[in-house]
Amino acid sequence: MTMLAVLGAVLAGCGNPEATRTQTLTPPSPAPSHAAKAQGTRTKPPTMAPGPAGLTPVFERRSGGSGDRSGKAGKADKVVALTFDADMTADQGQRAAAGEHFDNPGLITLLRRLKVPSTVFMTGRWAQEYPVQARSIGTDPLFEVANHSYSHYAFSSPCYGLPTVAKGDMRGEVERAFTAIRKTGARNVVPYFRFPGGCYDDASLKALAATGVTAVQWDVVSGDAFATDADAVAEQVLAGVKPGSLVVMHCTRSAAPVTDEAVRRVVPELRARGYRFVKVSELMRG
Repeated sequence: MTMLAVLGAVLAGCGNPEATRTQTLTPPSPAPSHAAKAQGTRTKPPTMAPGPAGLTPVFERRSGGSGDRSGKAGKADKVVALTFDADMTADQGQRAAAGEHFDNPGLITLLRRLKVPSTVFMTGRWAQEYPVQARSIGTDPLFEVANHSYSHYAFSSPCYGLPTVAKGDMRGEVERAFTAIRKTGARNVVPYFRFPGGCYDDASLKALAATGVTAVQWDVVSGDAFATDADAVAEQVLAGVKPGSLVVMHCTRSAAPVTDEAVRRVVPELRARGYRFVKVSELMRG
């Protein structure tokens, strides 16, 4: 694995096999819950039915596909979802006050200019630090806002040095984040959750089952975490994407400073290959 991929994994993925396994799940179905009520879109976004033993379901990518949108049999629908994690831990307020940028308004502006539907996984702490931006993203139909916990602490350990949430506090972390996001005025909130660092286990899946969220992972790590070479990030994404892929990137300038530059190359190249960009809700809907 290249150093870039390693750095990407540190912020965006968990090397623990428990954290990266794929569950066999039933087709999407509505799941009324605190999370489902949190979204304010006209069409209720799909969620996955509970997994084995009632555990929170996990979605990583759209699998297969018997035809494209034009109805041509045997041709996979060339769609891809770009997702962006807005990371910020509960104890980073002083760093933000000192001028560290956990946001990336230039990236959001670029996505709007390129007309790329996207899903932003937002921590509650980020929403509180940047409420105007959170509301702007969460009221723009181009985007949907999902949950990335309140504090960006790990839900299983070890997880790249992140502090660990107590089992009894896991559900509260999710619900507190939804509350913080809604308080900004964001309306396009969907009942999806991404584990910080991508780290989870059966205990955390069980702890979140009552929230009704669907956990959303990925199959393509962009490697944008701490990267300084935008071309290398773009190459990693372009090499990994296949029909139905879900890409993890970041919306934090301090930790992922070249993401917007990489996106500027990735989007036109994937479109030239015939790909269409969708939000996670459309990818999950199938």
